[in-house]
Amino acid sequence: MGTEVSTSPTSLIDQTVVPGDVVLDLSNMTNQTIKLGSGLFQDNDAISAMRAGKLRYTKPNKYWVESSHKRYIPRPEDAVLGIVVDSKSDNFWVDIKGPQLALLPVLAFEGGTRRNIPKFEVGTLLYVRVVKTNTGMNPELSCTDASGKAAGFGPLKDGFMFETSTGLSRMLLSSPTCPVLEALGKKLSFETAFGLNGRVWVHAAAPRVVIIVANALMNSETLSGTQQRIMVEKLLEKISE
Repeated sequence: MGTEVSTSPTSLIDQTVVPGDVVLDLSNMTNQTIKLGSGLFQDNDAISAMRAGKLRYTKPNKYWVESSHKRYIPRPEDAVLGIVVDSKSDNFWVDIKGPQLALLPVLAFEGGTRRNIPKFEVGTLLYVRVVKTNTGMNPELSCTDASGKAAGFGPLKDGFMFETSTGLSRMLLSSPTCPVLEALGKKLSFETAFGLNGRVWVHAAAPRVVIIVANALMNSETLSGTQQRIMVEKLLEKISE
């Protein structure tokens, strides 16, 4: 067992930090191996923030600063929610909230052949994977995982899509399941898809469940885990009245 971490570093987890803030003091954290993620740098025993954002932590000992952006920069293997804006003979043009439209080849589906090309109308919402990104070129997408299986990728029918920051999308996709999703899932039945590009899709049989889930997710970004659970309890109390 490592020694107990002093109260100062743990108290900053999930709090907003700015460049220059000392977020960890290693002199209080003997016998522990710390992994530093993006947005942090080490100067002797002091770990400081290099950018504004929230200090995040995952077990056993990884810390990083998560910045929230409305703008999305595509990266290979990102799962994103895209909207079809045009279709050509070889590709669909898809808006993924990036600097450029992305291309989804008509054969980039499980078992895709010229004889079974899907037909997507303009406005169709797709759950897709970013395959390639090259500077100055349109990103390429696929509706399969790396092994060619559909794996949940493809059109998302019905439901409600809303836009969020990229930071909230990352939080909702994090493992273990974030508290807001865990709390909602215990009481309500619904489906979700989260895109790292700051788009969220929610589907449920009852429209009011969609509204509750969407509101809870949108409200959760600035809340700690405990606050997220309390917020969900209050929302659920309102509908049971």
